[in-house]
Amino acid sequence: MILSPRNLATLLCLALSSSGAVAATTANAPAPATPPFAVAEIVRFDHPWAMTFLPDGRLLVTEMGGALRLFNPVNKHSGTVTGVPRVSHVAQGGLGDIVLHPQFATNSLVYLSFVEPANGRLGAAVARARLTLDAAGGGALEDLKVIWRQDPKKSGDGHFGYRLAFDRDGKLWISSSERKEFDPAQDMTTNLGKIIRLNDDGSVPSDNPFADRGGVTAQVWSLGHRNILGIAFDAKGQLWAHEMGPQGGDELNRIEKGANYGYPLVSNGNHYDGTPIPDHSTRPEFRAPVITWTPVISPAGFVIYDGAKFPAWKGSGLIGGMSSKSLVRVEFNGDSAREAERFDMQRRIREVEQGPDGAVWLLEDGTRGGQGWLLKLTPR
Repeated sequence: MILSPRNLATLLCLALSSSGAVAATTANAPAPATPPFAVAEIVRFDHPWAMTFLPDGRLLVTEMGGALRLFNPVNKHSGTVTGVPRVSHVAQGGLGDIVLHPQFATNSLVYLSFVEPANGRLGAAVARARLTLDAAGGGALEDLKVIWRQDPKKSGDGHFGYRLAFDRDGKLWISSSERKEFDPAQDMTTNLGKIIRLNDDGSVPSDNPFADRGGVTAQVWSLGHRNILGIAFDAKGQLWAHEMGPQGGDELNRIEKGANYGYPLVSNGNHYDGTPIPDHSTRPEFRAPVITWTPVISPAGFVIYDGAKFPAWKGSGLIGGMSSKSLVRVEFNGDSAREAERFDMQRRIREVEQGPDGAVWLLEDGTRGGQGWLLKLTPR
């Protein structure tokens, strides 16, 4: 049965919702801050989406069309890693995120998210593989195995989410967006509109909040999300996630075990056709965002900085802004957060990463125009 947002009001998932929500802080667009950094354009990639550093300082960069690149920042050589799974490149997805296993130095395991086709429908998937590198500056993925899939697959080309992160205990976290269909975010028979927590082999941890329910429900850590394009852990191990709102109402959320964040029953934005959605303040049983943005920033990419090159940023969240063409710095204070600075980058920022030496690296969004620059930020 297809449920409408109004009918979902009677399906609050009972124990899934939690009381005690705190009103969101609205971030009004500040005057652009004077950047404390210089920007260097390093190299262009074709529809780049994500990146991660290897221990030797080289970068793995995903291109939405299905190519995985190995880039050396020292000599500017860009090679190709073969063995990538079959990918469907659509408007908002293709080859997505890439992260290293916490014990990569000994096991060489990498994790990739991608849009997987099946029977005319699409869904995000996550695969694990062993990375081998060659002397020519390229490499290969071996023993690749898909360990997670969005269920069910849907028609349409948007809202995959599929951001990846490992926590300090070696658990794999996946953002699974609601595929532009609203209702799945509250439907516990799907893993859409949820944040997922798994063991590193794709199995379900026994201490997940809904583990006793089995199936895809057991994978769920939190629900009621829209389009989650950034997840990051702070120094205390707390997970933070940002998501795109509808028309208004982008969010930064503090992710709590078993919590329901309310979408599509509540949002600080409205539907694109102008239909209003009740604000979070009207439904305190749902977790409210700690920051909400209207006008939106279109957040994408997220790192919580702990480097030495920008000491004033230590402990801050750095979020890429696509429609806002910005880099947004967020300061945390316990369970709360605020936008501290916004830097005008004059280009859509898709991905944010911290380099081994503390420099900040950005990927320009390539979904509009194809080519996207790899940018390096260093102190002035």
